[in-house]
Amino acid sequence: MSDLKIDANLLKSTKYPLPTCMIPVFYSIYREDNSKYFAQVKPHPVLVCLFKGAKVKELIFETTELPMVVPPVPWMSVRYGGYLLAKTPIVRLPRNAHEQKLLMNRAPPAQLHAVLDSISVSGACPWIVNKPILDILINIFNNKGDARLDVPVPPDECPPPPRLLPDMTHQERSKALSERYFLVQKKKEMYSLWCTQLYRLSIANRFRDEIIWFPHNMDFRGRIYPCPPHFNHLGSDITRSLLLFAKAKHLGERGLEWLKIHLINLTGFKKRSSNKDRLAFADEMMCEILDSADNPMTGNKWWQTSDEPWQTLACCMEIANVVRSEDPSKYMSHFPVHQDGSCNGLQHYAALGRDKLGAESVNLSPFDKPNDVYGDVVELVEKRRQIDAENGVPLAQILEGFIKRKVIKQTVMTTVYGVTRYGAQFQIHRQLQDIPEFPAEYRWPASMYLVGKTFQSLNEMFVATKEIQDWLTISASLISRVCNRPVEWVSPLGLPIVQPYHCKKFISKKGVTMRDAFNMFEKPDTRKQRNAFPPNFIHSLDSVHMMLTALYCLHAGITFVSVHDCFWTHACDVELMNKVCREQFVSLHSLPILENLSRYFLKKYGYSKSEITGASQSAADGMRLVNRVLSQVPKRGDFDLKDVLNSTYFFS
Repeated sequence: MSDLKIDANLLKSTKYPLPTCMIPVFYSIYREDNSKYFAQVKPHPVLVCLFKGAKVKELIFETTELPMVVPPVPWMSVRYGGYLLAKTPIVRLPRNAHEQKLLMNRAPPAQLHAVLDSISVSGACPWIVNKPILDILINIFNNKGDARLDVPVPPDECPPPPRLLPDMTHQERSKALSERYFLVQKKKEMYSLWCTQLYRLSIANRFRDEIIWFPHNMDFRGRIYPCPPHFNHLGSDITRSLLLFAKAKHLGERGLEWLKIHLINLTGFKKRSSNKDRLAFADEMMCEILDSADNPMTGNKWWQTSDEPWQTLACCMEIANVVRSEDPSKYMSHFPVHQDGSCNGLQHYAALGRDKLGAESVNLSPFDKPNDVYGDVVELVEKRRQIDAENGVPLAQILEGFIKRKVIKQTVMTTVYGVTRYGAQFQIHRQLQDIPEFPAEYRWPASMYLVGKTFQSLNEMFVATKEIQDWLTISASLISRVCNRPVEWVSPLGLPIVQPYHCKKFISKKGVTMRDAFNMFEKPDTRKQRNAFPPNFIHSLDSVHMMLTALYCLHAGITFVSVHDCFWTHACDVELMNKVCREQFVSLHSLPILENLSRYFLKKYGYSKSEITGASQSAADGMRLVNRVLSQVPKRGDFDLKDVLNSTYFFS
């Protein structure tokens, strides 16, 4: 390595040529860590500048980071499936989290057949690239991007940091240093976003004329993910707009209607309107839809006002092609139409507790128009704010006109997945940052205020949900603290699940300290086990619902792809997929899920009379508490699950 040399004066521009000064390309530096020294090899700055200035014509990826050009291998067992040659783990787990791997290896093969088959169904869907959208995106990307359209601006466009001058006062210098730090961080973020988009567009452009597949695997809860990380249908609005089904199908009698409804769903303009009203709105806006398709960058740009602008543009182009065809019912469409769950986590909680009020809020009950749980929470929060404002609370007065659906949506959505008050505060603060009119000095106090009001409103609306969540939390706490074991359960589809959260073990090697938080031989991390169990349990149920829907859609002969609680199929098959989706949800929740979980916990973690008798007084009290809590399943309400079968807006 020391034989490699470079001219130190290579990049220096002077009036007269400088003499050649050959120096090593790489050099070593020594750093201290915990009183130990270790060496690092660094490239010379001249070499770094050369690489930065070089315009690399090709990007090199590992084969496992790219889509496949042949169908993936079906999952035949927990050890074999996915890529043809590369080894693909069936479950995404940290290296030292062996418990779930051992349980899956020991499970009878037939127990996991449904899980493996559903993963294979997801990977078997062939895709093609939407070339008109890709060409527009590449053109914008190559012309310095557009932040308004989520096309990253190159880092060179970041303004230069302010200079530090000798005559600056202490206050001016502090302000300049703060601005410099902010701009350095901003430039790093811009570079990261730019590289991510470069990867996605490069991969899409490479496969623009090919049929591609995405092999899938799952996380420890059973949620399914595509293996290629950069370009897949789980990506952003831009990435999703670039993908079409390779298989085309006739639109049929109602296919165009579903395309129009899907378009209006993407815009977010008619969240509380019926499908009939959304169709009427689409017909009313047909001139704008056609203008967007024909002149996306020079016309009225209606599509740019959408919540999901790029998917909206892709749908506008598809509708334009359909209405201009000779017979729309015979038009061969590649376009995927989405049906999205209405706050799916709360839907599962409402079904588990047969919570009638909660079920109505999340559209488990049939209505002529969809209920919007986020909007309902906003109304409750606003009522509380008005009362506080009348009572002279300054924050409530400042927040007047700023409590909108977008501000609290993420917090409502993630509450059922265990978001803490601290995390929710960051979510709301981020939304308030995006409102230029809101005073910056009140963002943190206002976010704290809104978190409290949002949580109060949710507890008022979803009583049964809170009871189930509390039972799951307390059970997990006792299992990890008293039994000293990680929480383990089996999903209704037979997948064994173990929470891989253990106390951190610090390992020092060659002066570098590493943390190992997934060592199965360490004690379980009680806090993480407790906080993570309710959301992980609900995620395991929504994955089962998705898997059942995938298997029965395969049996019905229709294309099915999912993004967790968002199901995709051809426009002509939406009604059939909706029927299957509802039937499988009812079938899943007709099982005594919480009772089965209680029995499993008591069998695995419960204590016998002889164990309690032989223990000390304090230990015996803990054992009795474990037995009592694990057996106290929350009571159910009187909601009729069969109402889901007739609910138009359960998934819509």
